[in-house]
Amino acid sequence: MDIRMQNLESDCFYHIYNRGVNGNKIFEEEENYMFFMNKLAKYLQNVCDVYAYCLMPNHFHFLIKIKSNQELLNFANKERKLPKNSGLHSLQNLASKQISKLISSYTQSYNKVYNRHGPLFESPFKRKKIDSEQYLKNVIIYIHQNPIEIKRDFKKYKFSSYPAILSTLKTNVMRNEVVELFYDLENLIFCNDKISDLKF
Repeated sequence: MDIRMQNLESDCFYHIYNRGVNGNKIFEEEENYMFFMNKLAKYLQNVCDVYAYCLMPNHFHFLIKIKSNQELLNFANKERKLPKNSGLHSLQNLASKQISKLISSYTQSYNKVYNRHGPLFESPFKRKKIDSEQYLKNVIIYIHQNPIEIKRDFKKYKFSSYPAILSTLKTNVMRNEVVELFYDLENLIFCNDKISDLKF
């Protein structure tokens, strides 16, 4: 089945990820990462909750939970874009469309700044539905440990949700819900500290 036909179902968790075309860089400097995170908040906050993320030089990972049908419908009504019952403009495709808008908007800005043309990311973006609590926890750990790939300390990597979850500063990440998944902050830290060979 074409991945684009796989709807992001309401009230479900998904691992969303993508990389630059041919594995090329998608973030050149710190401002790029910050700009992408601002776009993420703009396009995704109304359609999903973010549980974990990591932005790497040539790819990104998000763990999201799609909002309820009622919340999606409220957003569609607010945007004055009443969804159709089926097809690309249905309520079931609203979250996918917002993720695509995030990617498209970032690409347009990146291309303008770096005087380039064409797609920046592989298409379509990848998605995996999370079907168990253990899988959910494993994906959170995997996402947080991603900076190890580039020999960076994941505990201090600032383009990841891990420092945000440990902090007390305001964040758009579902900090309390993530900590609760691991029972408490101490266990969350313990589980993330274990070097894992999880592959997704």
